[in-house]
Amino acid sequence: MTGPHSAPIAPAGPGATGRSEAIIDRLHGLHPKLIDLSLGRMRRCLDALGNPERRLPPVVHVAGTNGKGSTCAFLRAIGEAAGLRVHVYTSPHLVRFHERIRLAGRLVEEEALTGALEHVERVNAGAPITVFEVTTAAAFHLFATVPADLLVLEVGLGGRFDATNVVDRPAATAITGIGMDHMEFLGDTVAKIAFEKAGIIKPGVPCATGLQPPEALATIAGVARERGAPLLARGAGWDVARRAGGALAWRDADGALDLPPPALPGAHQADNAGIAIAALRGWNPPWLTAEAIARGLATAEWPARMQRLRGALAAMLPPGWELWLDGGHNAPAGLVLAEHLATAFADRPAHLLVGMKGGKQAPEFLGALAPHAATMWAVQEPGQHLAMPVEAIVAASGGAARAGGTVRDALAAIPKDGPPARVLICGSLYLAGEVLKLDG
Repeated sequence: MTGPHSAPIAPAGPGATGRSEAIIDRLHGLHPKLIDLSLGRMRRCLDALGNPERRLPPVVHVAGTNGKGSTCAFLRAIGEAAGLRVHVYTSPHLVRFHERIRLAGRLVEEEALTGALEHVERVNAGAPITVFEVTTAAAFHLFATVPADLLVLEVGLGGRFDATNVVDRPAATAITGIGMDHMEFLGDTVAKIAFEKAGIIKPGVPCATGLQPPEALATIAGVARERGAPLLARGAGWDVARRAGGALAWRDADGALDLPPPALPGAHQADNAGIAIAALRGWNPPWLTAEAIARGLATAEWPARMQRLRGALAAMLPPGWELWLDGGHNAPAGLVLAEHLATAFADRPAHLLVGMKGGKQAPEFLGALAPHAATMWAVQEPGQHLAMPVEAIVAASGGAARAGGTVRDALAAIPKDGPPARVLICGSLYLAGEVLKLDG
C-alpha cells in the first residue's frame, strides 16, 4: 500500500525486448553507482538539451516515503476528470519501463521513448550520469515536446538531490507520509529523512502534507517557513474524515466537500487523496471544481496497491476465495497493511505470501503482519530483481513464515479445507511486477 518506492532501474536482462530496454541496459555503464544523489550531472545534461525543464506545463511535485504513487494517481485522475491532458512521471515500473512516463493521458510508446533516450544519450556524449538521471531527462524532453495541461511529477528517491528536483517553480508540492526507508542515502532519523523530502519545497509555492510523525512535520514546517511557502498540513490547513461506507468529508479554509469513497482501497487512502486535494486547492487553478475532485477520487487507478487479481493465479484458488496484491515493502507499509488486515479483511482468514527486496526492513514489516496471518509464506520469483532469499525471509520473520518457494508453489501449498479466505501477496514492488506477469 505504498507509493513507488525508489528510483533505481533494474537492468532489463536477457529476456527483455525492444530498443528502449537495450538503451537502458547500455546506459548502466555511464556511472559506477546505481544511486548517486546529486543535481550537478542532471543540470549539465538538461543545459545541453536546451533546458526542457523550463518548458513544462504546470507541475505538481510529489515526495514522501509511502503513498507517493497513490497521491499521484489521485492528482492525475482529478486533472483528467476536469478534462485536462495530464503528463505523469512515476517510478519504479512494475512490468514495463513505459509505465513510468504518461504523455497527455497515454503511456509513452516505444518509438517515442526510444527516440528520447537516444537523443539524451547522444547529447550527453558519454559523460558520467546515472540511468535514472538519463531517463528523467528523457521524460522532461518528452513532456516539453508533447502539449499538456498538467504534469504530475513523482520524486524517485529523497527530494533535495533527486533528479526531478530541477523544476524551479512548480504550481504546488506535496509530501506524503514519511518513515524510515533508504536510510543509507537519506539519514538515520525521521527528521533527517524529512529534511531531504522537504527539499522539493520552493519559495512561495504551496506545499500540502498529510499525517506525519511529529518530528517530520516540524522539519517540513521549518523548511516551509524558511522558504516562505504556505504549508497546508492535515489538521491545520485541511482535514478529512471517513464516513459510513467510506465516503469522505473534506474541509479547509475555503469550505467543505462531501466526496465519494476513494477508488483505491484502504483507510490510509483518505490521507493520500486529501494531500492531492490540498495541493490542488492550494494552487487553485480555474479548472478545479468539486465535481472534478469527486470524479477523480472515484475513478483513480494505481496497480499493485491493494489490487484484486482475477487472472491465472486467482484461478488456482477455490471458488469464493480472493487474491490480492500490494507493493508495500517497508516498516510503515507493514503497519498500514496490518491495519487493513485487522479491519477491512477481518471477516475471513488471510494467508500471506511475502517476497522482499534485500536490505529492506524485513523483521519490522513481517512482525507487523504475522499476528494477522492464518499462514505466512516466504516466496521468491526467478525474475525478481534484488530478491531476498526465501530462507532469509523465514529467518527475519522469527520462524512465523514458512518456505513457500515461488508464488505458484505457495498458492498450491496453502491449506484450503477451511472457509473461503483471502490471499495477500506483498513485500516488494519488484515481486508485484512478476506477479502481474504471471496473473496475465
